[in-house]
Amino acid sequence: MKIIYLIAFAFLLQSCHAQKPVPLTKNANDNTLLWEITGKNLKKPSYIFGTFHLLCKDDIHFSANLLQAVKNADEVYFEMDLDDPKNTLGGMFFMNMQNGKTLKDLYSEQEYEKVNKFFKDSLKMNISFFNKMKPMMLEALLYPRMMPCKTPSGVEMELLSIVKKEKKEVKGFETIEFQSGIFDSIPYDVQAKALLKDIDSTEKYKAYFVKMMNIYKAQQLEGINNIISDTSFGTGENNDALLKNRNENWVKQLKLIFKKNNIFMAVGAAHLTGKDGVIALLRKEGYTLHPIENVK
Repeated sequence: MKIIYLIAFAFLLQSCHAQKPVPLTKNANDNTLLWEITGKNLKKPSYIFGTFHLLCKDDIHFSANLLQAVKNADEVYFEMDLDDPKNTLGGMFFMNMQNGKTLKDLYSEQEYEKVNKFFKDSLKMNISFFNKMKPMMLEALLYPRMMPCKTPSGVEMELLSIVKKEKKEVKGFETIEFQSGIFDSIPYDVQAKALLKDIDSTEKYKAYFVKMMNIYKAQQLEGINNIISDTSFGTGENNDALLKNRNENWVKQLKLIFKKNNIFMAVGAAHLTGKDGVIALLRKEGYTLHPIENVK
């Protein structure tokens, strides 16, 4: 009898492992953040989801299709492995500029005072604590002030909690060292000017940020592409370093990953859009991408 039970149990495990992914509902148009990847001899579909790094917590919802896509996947990929302390807590070691550079080296005395006053008055922080930090990192401190709510949260972090409940393996395309290197590749004086511009145009930047959040919540990929292409506040001349080059690198990795596993990948929505976006690049490689309904 024990042998029969063991055989039955083994068969059950095999059957569970061999289960086909549950099909997801296709969307009528491209206005969605969730996409299915098939074709090119893929045995099972993979999925790509566009995230927003900071959103009001009450605005973060995950559809039934998205939750099913996570269940269907063997592994989950974020930009970085968010389950690895080296990529989260370790990030503090890579925030500072190289070669001993400081903000005082990048600003005139008057400009430095303007930045210092803004941080004191608006953020209740003393800029001296951040004097060695890369200016683009400092820009991130402005985001919560732009939010129309008091409880901001990251879409990735909310999604990570679901991924952990599903006991999925978490991986990443990049390390914190690599992402830090991106900020080092953009001249610090260029970053410093951008930070000063944001401070000088606080209300305009806040309106831009709210507009960007609303476009994201409406899942308008074309709108996201337009707004990041905006020379006033978008990625502009840094587009290659921040988006294009990284997208190309991820697709190279994906071509190898797809041969082994089907995955659910969650990366910033800006990486999905445009002719250099991950969706277009995967299609160029011969994969088929379908928009998936993503309404809660």
